Amino acid sequence: MKFRTRSEPHVVGFQIAPMVDVLLVLLCFFILTWNFARKEMELDVKVPAATNGREPSLEVNQSVVNIKADGQVVMSAKPISYDDFQTRMQDAARSNPDYSIIIRGDKATPYEFIAKVLDICNGAGIWNIALPVSKPE
Repeated sequence: MKFRTRSEPHVVGFQIAPMVDVLLVLLCFFILTWNFARKEMELDVKVPAATNGREPSLEVNQSVVNIKADGQVVMSAKPISYDDFQTRMQDAARSNPDYSIIIRGDKATPYEFIAKVLDICNGAGIWNIALPVSKPE
């Protein structure tokens, strides 16, 4: 009778190359998204200073709205009208009830423009609103 000889099973070691590839892709993704989020906070809007205030951290379901001194609304680095802003906020609130928004008003912006943006957010059903300030120099 002829028996087959079996070879010893070859144990595959930990494959490091695919793991490094995945980590590099994730690193690139996070660096790019962090950089875009940071640029949104660095527009030419000078927020008022407060001793006990702090800059809010950006989250996933969150947008930054900048209100310039002349009342112009800027979202995603593009100026938009109040009607377009209202439509965007209604869509965002419909898609996610816990949607949050950061309203960055210039320190020279009249409160009437900030109140208008707050009213649009309230009308759309967005309740999570932050008004950031900067550290005193």
